[in-house]
Amino acid sequence: MAENGQTEPTVTMTRVMPGGTTIAPHRHRGHQVVYASQGVLAVETDTGTWIAPAARAIWVPARVRHAHRAHGTTNFHTLALGPHANPLRLKQPTVLRVSPLLREILISYSSLDPTDAGTARRQARLRAVLLDELEPVAQPPLHLPTPHDDRLTAACALVAADPGAHRELAAVAAEVRVGQRTLSRLFAQEFGMSFPQWRTQVRLELALRLLAEGTSVTATGHRCGWSSTSSFVDVFRRYMGYTPGSRPA
Repeated sequence: MAENGQTEPTVTMTRVMPGGTTIAPHRHRGHQVVYASQGVLAVETDTGTWIAPAARAIWVPARVRHAHRAHGTTNFHTLALGPHANPLRLKQPTVLRVSPLLREILISYSSLDPTDAGTARRQARLRAVLLDELEPVAQPPLHLPTPHDDRLTAACALVAADPGAHRELAAVAAEVRVGQRTLSRLFAQEFGMSFPQWRTQVRLELALRLLAEGTSVTATGHRCGWSSTSSFVDVFRRYMGYTPGSRPA
């Protein structure tokens, strides 16, 4: 991932990002919580891509290089925290559960007018509650690791180009000219998951993007490779903690 070469001050802000908007790779001096109260936000790092719909936020540690991409019209919120404000002692990007209380804090905190004389005091009170509310998600986080082995990179690119295609591991291995056992081992070694588990993550990432863009649940499930809407809804709920047709809470 290229970057601008600078470590920037951590900022607290809110903005609307049209779908497809990107923020170039950069680093911050302090920790940061990023959240999309509407739409879907992708945080891209050297180690992979982390996906956050409105039921999730992402912890970005200080000095970790990252970029942002919005899918669908996204209400983007960032909260700056000092380099020592890390109650969970998180050293890598982490997907956080957003409770109804934390959602309101994230929106309110990031929307305060920095020129208002009382903003600093209000932020201090909100920050104390915010730090108490931080909690990693219980469900498996939606995370797409970055491959390093060239053979694994080629396999991932093939599947990611059409996640809904019904290619099994043997077919993917044949197309990229690597042994099936070798490719299976690479998925386990680099990603800590099997090929089917990784492919599910890729399909869910596409599903979140499609849903954010207004695609129906049925059409999304079909395009992402599920045999039925009910099977898509079941997997989506298991990973995300809510159904694709409901509002995250």
